[in-house]
Amino acid sequence: MVRSGSMTRKTRETDIELAFDVDGKGEADLDVQVPFLSHMLELFTKHGLFNLSVTGKGDVEVDDHHLTEDIGICLGQVLREAIGDKKGMKRYGSMILPMDEALVTVAIDLSDRPHLEWHADIPSQKIGTFDTENVHEFFWKLALEARMNLHIVVHHGHNSHHIVEAMFKAFGRALDEATQLDPRVEGVPSTKGSLS
Repeated sequence: MVRSGSMTRKTRETDIELAFDVDGKGEADLDVQVPFLSHMLELFTKHGLFNLSVTGKGDVEVDDHHLTEDIGICLGQVLREAIGDKKGMKRYGSMILPMDEALVTVAIDLSDRPHLEWHADIPSQKIGTFDTENVHEFFWKLALEARMNLHIVVHHGHNSHHIVEAMFKAFGRALDEATQLDPRVEGVPSTKGSLS
């Protein structure tokens, strides 16, 4: 069973081509005009053992918001396509991840009920040229489009780069766990008989 998907999204603000393979090798092919986001996507891909290809252009002369948000939208939509009906899947995944002084928990339920629970204080307004408020926007749009329940909790940390890096690494590892196939699971992992 191949669990992958791809899409193209073109608006007046962004032009994105994205392909995602759930059962990958941690390989990222990224041409994104937002360097910090590109770095975070590479970490997510490596730690989740996915394959991800993104070409993303946008109105970054305004700011990074539109491109960051739209890549989150695309990744969420393609992830939802790739995991399909979720039969045989674990559904839940979580990771508590340390990054130097920072400690972050990410927990996921691929429930088809979108929600982002966000308890994260990022001390700096910018990391380089990247507006840190866009991290929330990325994860919210991804959770919404993937129709996942996503919790992100920063327990402590004072270096903004470390905090956000821990989020993306933990998200990759939690998503890897949630998307794993378990031979003991018959059908979908729900007493209702469906995840929708």
